[in-house]
Amino acid sequence: MSRLKHRLSRVLVTAGAILLLGAPARAQQGMDFYKGKTVTYIVATAPGGGYDTYGRLVAEYMQKHLPGSTFVVRNMPGAGHVVGANYIYAAKPDGLTIGSFNTGLIYNQLIGLEGVKFDLTKMSWIGKAASDPRVIVVAQQTPIKTFEDLLAQKTPITMATAGLGSASYVETVMLTNALRLPVKVVTGYNGNEDQLAMRRGEVQGSIASRSTYEQFVQNGFGRFVVQIGGSETDVPKLGPMVTDPTAKKLITLIQSQVDILRFTAGPPGMPEDRLNTLRTAYRKALEDPELQEKAAKLDRPVDPLYGEDVAKAVREALDQPPEVIATLKTAMTTPAPATATAAAAGSAQKGTVAELKNSARQIVLNVEGGKTFEAEISGSRTEITVSGQKAERTALKPGMTCTVDAPSAGAEAKSISCQ
Repeated sequence: MSRLKHRLSRVLVTAGAILLLGAPARAQQGMDFYKGKTVTYIVATAPGGGYDTYGRLVAEYMQKHLPGSTFVVRNMPGAGHVVGANYIYAAKPDGLTIGSFNTGLIYNQLIGLEGVKFDLTKMSWIGKAASDPRVIVVAQQTPIKTFEDLLAQKTPITMATAGLGSASYVETVMLTNALRLPVKVVTGYNGNEDQLAMRRGEVQGSIASRSTYEQFVQNGFGRFVVQIGGSETDVPKLGPMVTDPTAKKLITLIQSQVDILRFTAGPPGMPEDRLNTLRTAYRKALEDPELQEKAAKLDRPVDPLYGEDVAKAVREALDQPPEVIATLKTAMTTPAPATATAAAAGSAQKGTVAELKNSARQIVLNVEGGKTFEAEISGSRTEITVSGQKAERTALKPGMTCTVDAPSAGAEAKSISCQ
């Protein structure tokens, strides 16, 4: 009997040793997997701008804290981050494809936007890098200094957004409709193209994350008019200014996104050990003093959240009552109320050039009935011809007879044909 007990004791000791050796081996399995591997980090917008900046910082320092790995950043703009998010969602869940996209996709999933092929509740959430209030920002050359000034505009101003479905597009459309803002929404401005367009005078404003425009405003190129969320006290808050119940619901919905910005996520079904390894590397990256110092120099706030905490925040944002979803759908699908100036304008207007403003970035036509028609001129997007020949906007002169094709008065012209 003693011999049997001795053998049993040896078996138990051996089994315990195997278990003890196996635990650290399993813990190391995820890190060992990434040695010699390349991780593709998708940024769902063009180079430049806030998402690209955060994405490259995250990729650089995750690589640092995942020894032996190589992170490659790939920009994949399109459809307001939908293209990049769809790509990440459909990627092989091997832990080698992750990326970043914006919170506007929460709105898109709520209303079932066509083209959305992801379910954010199923993604492998790694973390989020920042909290960042939304602001309405206008170019410094506009006369608008307050939210009241914006509401009082007789001619619609042009607001730049990224593609359909981006947070900037969704929120601009929602606020324009709910607050009856005199705004013409123009899409297609990715990265920092909206800032360059504001400096050129092609557009007059934008609705965006504050950090994206902080340096722009500090350099004197623009000014903040109003803010949603955040603890800053230098810019008036929009919420207390609004009394309309529908508008208040939308502002509350927008504010719920302010705390979960600059996501990093992977496709569903990622192996647990690899996901945990990526989450650990992400945490170390965001808490690295070098990353925080670089972010501070770039005026990019760092306020991270990790793993399941982010997944929970996303699920809560998507758990909206039917009346809020209905309000969101209405705001996104109902055309913005036309101002008197915009309503009076057709698609194409023919007349005599009365004036060229802002270094030929705006054209004013005298049209039939003694009325005027004004449109923006883009140096890159507006097609201009003079006597049948392609021309630059500087070739336009007062007195010319021109046909201006623009969606509405004050909007950017698609084409200008002059004689």
